[in-house]
Amino acid sequence: MIETVNFKGTDYPLFQTNGNAARFCRAFALEVCKGDVIYDIGYNREEWKFPNAIGVDLLDNNEFDAYNLPPFQADAIHSSHLLEHLQDWVAALNYWTDKLKSGGTLFLYLPDESQLYWRPFHNRKHVTQFNPSIIRDYLFYSGRYKNIFVSGVDAYNSFIAFAEKI
Repeated sequence: MIETVNFKGTDYPLFQTNGNAARFCRAFALEVCKGDVIYDIGYNREEWKFPNAIGVDLLDNNEFDAYNLPPFQADAIHSSHLLEHLQDWVAALNYWTDKLKSGGTLFLYLPDESQLYWRPFHNRKHVTQFNPSIIRDYLFYSGRYKNIFVSGVDAYNSFIAFAEKI
């Protein structure tokens, strides 16, 4: 039996309400997030953090957050279901890009606008809604990335985007 939750007349898989969205993109992330210094920004719980990553989350009660990363240049930055919570996602991505080494990987897993509950007018914790073309355009037009990959929407109503810093 597939458990569902109904939101405004649309059924969604119940597992979408359990958090840890990163588990649905982990296989891809493990293929491209490599190196000695990997940040997982917004991981939420230690058991959800990308393996061997330096975790950056407001729940850590430390000085670091999405706009103030540790002082090391990163080989990869991994972030799952965080960008939609930030007031200025463009400033965050620009800053993250500055913190990546040349050849480093930016890996994002983002909620898609196809999930009605995640839209900002329903879920007030979200301040932005995304779709693959918005993120693809950011990565391309920033002029700072190559080997850009942006997936379609998956069964978690989310999508993957990753690219290599020039």
